Amino acid sequence: MPMPQQYQRASPVFDKILNDLKETLDLATRNQAYTCLQSVLIVFRRRLRPSQILAFADLLPPVVRAIFVADWNDGEFVSGFGKKEELTEEVRSIRRHHNFSGDNVIEGVTSVLRGTMDEGSLEDVLASISPDATDFWSLRQ
Repeated sequence: MPMPQQYQRASPVFDKILNDLKETLDLATRNQAYTCLQSVLIVFRRRLRPSQILAFADLLPPVVRAIFVADWNDGEFVSGFGKKEELTEEVRSIRRHHNFSGDNVIEGVTSVLRGTMDEGSLEDVLASISPDATDFWSLRQ
């Protein structure tokens, strides 16, 4: 059996995600885009149970999936999503001295990633998690 296409194209897909994030979030570098991506994924992951993390990870492109689960431990769980402003500040607190996240960081990251994911599967997984998870990944800008 040949190598699955998603793994053969992992690097170009990830490069496109970083470039799209850089443009969408009006950032100067791919490093800044990476930090925004990583921070939004961590903030979302903290609110999920292990089975939800794995179900969600299956929807992500391979490199983003690896970032999503990297350094994960079940002690990081936070109950509830809270307000958008609180979530955005939490995103900014990750790698604070290297984080250039603006007020629209969550919307920008989720919008770019949605373009790489199967929409129906994403909606199903988010609905199985909570309405707050669906709201986090909505396209509100």
